[in-house]
Amino acid sequence: MARAPKVSLEDPRGRRAGVLTRTPAPSRDRFGRFTEWVARAMGTPTFLLILSLFCVGWIMWNTIAPEAWRFDSQTYGFTVLTLVLSLQASYAAPLILLAQNRQDDRDRVQIEQDRQRAERNMADTEYLAREVVALRMALSDVSEQVLTRDVLRQELKALLEEVSASSATPSGAAATPDAPAR
Repeated sequence: MARAPKVSLEDPRGRRAGVLTRTPAPSRDRFGRFTEWVARAMGTPTFLLILSLFCVGWIMWNTIAPEAWRFDSQTYGFTVLTLVLSLQASYAAPLILLAQNRQDDRDRVQIEQDRQRAERNMADTEYLAREVVALRMALSDVSEQVLTRDVLRQELKALLEEVSASSATPSGAAATPDAPAR
């Protein structure tokens, strides 16, 4: 009877005996990346220089080379060169449009993320503003109850008058009106 391979809980899922059991899925976005590469490459001065050198070389070869080696006739206006450039342009335009569509999709996602981030920042700012207002109100309430120098002087004068008034009364007499009579 065959033994099932031992599964270790320390190995990541999909691994058995050091070998991956599942192959990673190929990228579904490979063609999109290719279109972006083509669009980026066609927009460079290097591409324009190479294309210009290619056309000059083609024309020079079909003009100067011996008659037997020429493959595009000058008398017909380099028809094959025109076809090659038309073919290149017919493929370049859709590839560039695909790359632009992908960029538009990325921009749309980025704009949505920026909008959400701005909303969160606005909510945070409003919360902090409310907290600052609440702290100011609490401080104003506390500052109204703070004992100032003038208030303290008035309170001390009132207490001093009370003490002096109570000491002026005879010692046997009651200091307070609520004291029981004998």
